[in-house]
Amino acid sequence: MNASKPQDTPVETTDIAIVGGGMVGISLALLLARQNPERRIVLIESFGFADESERPFQSSFDARSTALSAGSRQILERCGLWQNLAGHLTCIRRVHVSDKGHFGGSTIDAQEYGLEAVGYVVENAWFGKVLATELLNQSAIRCHAPASVRRAEAREGGYRLAMEEGEERFFLDCQLLVLADGAESRLRQQLGISVERCNYHQSAFIANVKCDRPHQGIAYERFTADGPMALLPLGESDQSATMALVWTRPSHRVQKLQHASDREFLQKLQSEFGYRQGVFTEISTRHLYPLQLVVAREQIRRSLVLMGNAAHFLHPVAGQGFNLALRDCQALSDALAAADSQGLALTDTRILDSYLQAQTQDQWATIRLSDSFVRWFSSGELAKSVLRNLGLFALDTLPVAKQLLAKQTMGLGGL
Repeated sequence: MNASKPQDTPVETTDIAIVGGGMVGISLALLLARQNPERRIVLIESFGFADESERPFQSSFDARSTALSAGSRQILERCGLWQNLAGHLTCIRRVHVSDKGHFGGSTIDAQEYGLEAVGYVVENAWFGKVLATELLNQSAIRCHAPASVRRAEAREGGYRLAMEEGEERFFLDCQLLVLADGAESRLRQQLGISVERCNYHQSAFIANVKCDRPHQGIAYERFTADGPMALLPLGESDQSATMALVWTRPSHRVQKLQHASDREFLQKLQSEFGYRQGVFTEISTRHLYPLQLVVAREQIRRSLVLMGNAAHFLHPVAGQGFNLALRDCQALSDALAAADSQGLALTDTRILDSYLQAQTQDQWATIRLSDSFVRWFSSGELAKSVLRNLGLFALDTLPVAKQLLAKQTMGLGGL
C-alpha cells in the first residue's frame, strides 16, 4: 500500500505520532502531555491497552523485572508515575561488584551519596499496569491500539502514516514521528536507516531465584570467564529472599543448561556465583535471550526521531538500556519545551539537532560502559583478568573513579 492518498481514504492529523506503546513509548507520551497539554499526541501500539489496565496486579514468582536508576526516579516523578509505582518497588541500597576467582571487589552504597537507594527494581507486570492506567487517563493522548503502521512516508510538513486498525484503513499525518518500536524496528528498516550490530555470541538466562536468606537490598554484579551475571533484589522489602537473575553465557554453551533440571541449574549457578547471598533454593521459569549491541546510524531526520531500543539496544547485565532511553525521553521533552518558548514549529530541524547534541555524551558513555562490561568482563584471558581486577581495585582506592562510575550507573551523569 502506497502512502499517497487515494480519494476515498480518510486522513487524521496530529502533532506527534509515537509508534510503539511499550515502556519507552508510553513514558515519552506522558512526559510530552505534561510538558504541553495543548499538544496533540497519538500513540500507536500493536497490542491493546484496555486489557492491561483492567488486569489486576498479580505478584507471581516468574514475573520479569526492570531496574530503575535513581535518575529514572526523578523522571518518573515528572511523569506522575512514581507514587503509583512506589507501592511495588524494591530498593537497591548497595551494589556489590566482584570477579570470580578473586577476593574482594567493590561496592556502590546509596548512603555514600546521600540517597535512599542506588536504584529500584519493579516487576514488569506492575509497571505495565501503572503505565497503561495513566495513559488511558490522559485526554491529550489518543491511542490507536491494537493498530499497525504499514508504511511511513516523509512529506512536506512531517510524515504520513498508512494505518491499519482492525478492518479500518486510514492515513495519519503528523509533524513529528517518533519510532519506539523496538530493536528490530520494521519502520526503521523501511525508511532505510541502517544499524551497527555487535553480536556478543552470548545469551542470557533471565529468571527469578529464591535464596535461604534475605537480600537486604543488595544487588550483585558478578564477572566470570564465561560472562557477567547480575542479581537484583525483589519483593518490596529488604527481608525478601527473592532476586531477579540475568546470567550471561556463551551461546554455544547454553543448550545443556537450557534443558537442565532446576536442581542442576541452581547447582551450576551456585558454583559460578558463590555463597555471598547464601544458598539458592528455588528458580522460576527460565527464559533465554540472544544478546547483541544494536545502534542506529541515524537517530534523527527532519520530523523523525528514534527512541528506546530502536535507537540503541544494549546488553542487559548492567541494567542501563531503559534508564538511558528514559533520559532520552526527558531530553526530547526539554528540547520541545524550549522550541515552544521560541515559537518554533515541530518540523524545525533545530529541535532534534539540539536534542541529539544534548544526549550524545550520555548515550556514548552509557553504551561504552555496557559494552565494556561485556568485552572486558567476559574473558578468562590472563591480561584481561589482571586488568579488570586492577580496575575493581581502583574503584575502591580512587574515589573520583568510583564516583564517576556510580553517577553514570545511577543515571545522574558521570562518565
